[in-house]
Amino acid sequence: MQRFTHDGVEIAFRDEGEGEPVVLVHGFASTAQVNWVGPGWFSSLKKAGRRVIALDNRGHGASSKLYEPALYHSSRMAGDVRALLDHLGLALADVMGYSMGARITAFFALEHGDRLRRAIFGGLGIRLVDAAGLPESIAEALEAPSLAMVHDPTGRTFRLFAEQTKSDRKALAACIRGSRQTLTVEQVAQIRQPVLVAVGTRDVVAGSAHELVTFLPNGRALDIPGRDHMLSVGDRVFKQAVLQFLAEA
Repeated sequence: MQRFTHDGVEIAFRDEGEGEPVVLVHGFASTAQVNWVGPGWFSSLKKAGRRVIALDNRGHGASSKLYEPALYHSSRMAGDVRALLDHLGLALADVMGYSMGARITAFFALEHGDRLRRAIFGGLGIRLVDAAGLPESIAEALEAPSLAMVHDPTGRTFRLFAEQTKSDRKALAACIRGSRQTLTVEQVAQIRQPVLVAVGTRDVVAGSAHELVTFLPNGRALDIPGRDHMLSVGDRVFKQAVLQFLAEA
């Protein structure tokens, strides 16, 4: 992975392929490798003639680990995406985020909209507005002395995921405490670019895609059939819809 420094944070990223750039922003406790390379997104997008760029968010993967929650505000992480475009000399890009990455993408669209062509919010619907992301109790699960002491089902799922990805659990706990921001309906309405909102039909985390797009001037909803929050990201229907969406004039 390549690296650059922004806001005092070293950000690791992948940059592959040629063509119009698309930037991928992974979800909480994941990495560019886990969220985008493993499920085949890099391969599919490069075959479609795109330049594919994906960062490890601060606190994740090969990027710097930070332990103050305030350093994970969604605006600061959206600033990392803008800084990545600056580092690569890109004036404009498509941006796709999943779960927490979709929240970051929404903040990027609102605050740096002049750098955005199209956006995809995967695994995040109306909870962008009415809920501040994943429950803060996940932080307690990450900080528990052992997995055996975690009894909350959601907390246990993320604790297991963090252990599987060999993540810095202290940094992730700070991240989930610091990144729980929402947008107002009025702010969502300021996002004028085309936005695809894709949520699994069995996803109980994201909230309704259809409800969110009623506030987006140029939004559309996609139901990912039969998929929950964890399994939607690599779904074939999702990929096909994204490729079609990105190919539109």
